[in-house]
Amino acid sequence: MAASTSPTAPAAPAAKRDRTHYLYIAVIAAVALGIAVGLIWPDFGVELKPLGTGFVNLIKMMISPVIFCTIVLGIGSVRKAAKVGAVGGIALGYFLVMSLVALTIGLVVGNVLHPGDGLQLTDALKQTGHDQVSSDALPPVDFVLSIIPTTFVSAFTEGEVLQTLLVALLAGFALQAMGSAGQPVLRGIEHIQRLVFRILAMVMWAAPIGAFGAIAAVVGSSGLEALKSLAVLMLGFYVTCFLFVFVVLGALLRAIAGLNVFALFKYLAREFLLILSTSSSESALPRLIAKMEHLGISKPVVGITVPTGYSFNLDGTMIYMTMASLYIADALGTPMSVGEQIPLLLFLLVASKGAAGVSGAGLATLAGGLQSHKPALVDGVGLIVGIDRFMSEARALTNFAGNAVATVLIGTWTKEIDTDRVRQVLAGELPFDEKTLLDESEQAPASELPGNGGTERELAKA
Repeated sequence: MAASTSPTAPAAPAAKRDRTHYLYIAVIAAVALGIAVGLIWPDFGVELKPLGTGFVNLIKMMISPVIFCTIVLGIGSVRKAAKVGAVGGIALGYFLVMSLVALTIGLVVGNVLHPGDGLQLTDALKQTGHDQVSSDALPPVDFVLSIIPTTFVSAFTEGEVLQTLLVALLAGFALQAMGSAGQPVLRGIEHIQRLVFRILAMVMWAAPIGAFGAIAAVVGSSGLEALKSLAVLMLGFYVTCFLFVFVVLGALLRAIAGLNVFALFKYLAREFLLILSTSSSESALPRLIAKMEHLGISKPVVGITVPTGYSFNLDGTMIYMTMASLYIADALGTPMSVGEQIPLLLFLLVASKGAAGVSGAGLATLAGGLQSHKPALVDGVGLIVGIDRFMSEARALTNFAGNAVATVLIGTWTKEIDTDRVRQVLAGELPFDEKTLLDESEQAPASELPGNGGTERELAKA
């Protein structure tokens, strides 16, 4: 099943790695400097927030074209449409199961720790909680209808990931049905994809500036005082996310794909650093798509699993909402029984899908879900506003880790993964091209895996 590979040129990849190595050293230095500025000059640190916001917006600007090109090229190269449907069905089933697992783990830890006991709630905090209720969170039916864009191009102009996914699926299936007549279009989209990734590589050089502004603003606005009274909740949340990622996901990855979770995360280390510095898992979405394809997973699996997972596979958000709900109930002096907890959390599981893509989705989804299902608890949302940004780091990292592992697992289940290439990449023998975010060597890409027909490779040579 493995595609044959030829040795890469030794000099060029090394030079590319060296240049980007300095970039990520600069990101680390920028994070440290941002923390210092936020502590020493908090007001000035808060004013630097636009730097972080601007960088994340630059990344988001590229997400729709990346998703469109990836999915169209992937589906267009598959001979049978049923394969794409199978991938999507397996992905959605897996996402639902893992969301329930994450909710269960958060439920157990929250009931053991009871971190909200003994806190005082002021009128100001009550109002802060109500202010977090987002009007952007949609009921399930409206959420499904919102996936349909107003026009064919509005999915790109409005930056809606699921709308882009729908348009890309339709375009991919249409090109697939066109057969050889659609190959010129696929060639054009392939060239556009290379342009998009090259632009994204240029944007990445602004990462140190974005990381500096984002971290300085967080530390400047919250400081260390917010951490003291809520340290138990934060620590419990961090530990729960750690256990979920390295025990649950790690065991699944080892049992199903035979891979070490630490090796996979080492391969994705730069993406984790990017998420940590920007507190946004979306900032690493285009890079995750490129790296999963380079790893040896077919384009259809990557193109469907990663974008869908960013809306439906929110493991970190599930854990966050579980523990935050229990924390708020305890803090208000109205602890919930298990019989009350389960319906609320299942409701939040559904509500989180309706808030996919909302800015500050974790807190907004929590507040909106509580408002709809248990309004008395909305008063307590103000208790966690101060530390939400610090918790969002672990939330985003967990979501990203869950989607990376999901892509490998679904590739394994559908037999759309080149296992030999995976081991070579994780061993460092086939380095990722950081300059273009694309593998432009003469190695056989994942699209040459059995069943994909090699269309992509043929187009590249045409």
